[in-house]
Formats: sequence, C-alpha cells, structure tokens
Amino acid sequence: MRTVLGLATVDLAIPGARSLKDKRSVSRRIVARLRQRFNVAVAEVGSQDAWTRLTLGVACVSNSERHAQSILDQAIDAIEQLSIDAELIDHRIELF
Repeated sequence: MRTVLGLATVDLAIPGARSLKDKRSVSRRIVARLRQRFNVAVAEVGSQDAWTRLTLGVACVSNSERHAQSILDQAIDAIEQLSIDAELIDHRIELF
C-alpha cells in the first residue's frame, strides 16, 4: 500500500483588507469552507504580517496520486469560486 501526501500552496491578494483583522476574517472563511467540504488540513503559511496578501498551505493524504491531485484541484477551484474579497494570484501543487 502506498501513501501519497498532496500539498498545495495558494497565494491570494486581499485588496480590500485594511487591517490584519480584515485579513483573518477572509482567511477564516476560506479555511472553514475547505476543511468542511474537502476534509483537508489548511494553515496560513506565509505573508503573515502583510494585510493584503494571504498564503495558505492545503494538505491531504491519499493512497493514490490521482485522488490527491483531484482533491487539491477541487479545493483550488473552490477558493476561486468563493464570493469573498480575495483574488487567487498563484498556486502550486506537489505530491510526495
């Protein structure tokens, strides 16, 4: 049996954020949706002191590379489709 770890790093812009509190509000909504809908681990992994930038790490464990890739692709699509004040700038997916 094989264990596959999928990791996505997602960079977002939050142009309307005027404080870290605004940024946290956006971050919490994204994190809650992803955890609930996809059962993934999500954490802020960068840009922690910048109000208008958010970098999230999204991780999943699977027994198939195809399944892990699919989960992370769907999670990134969900971030793009959320009606929040954030814009997807870049993302990277790695499988280990």
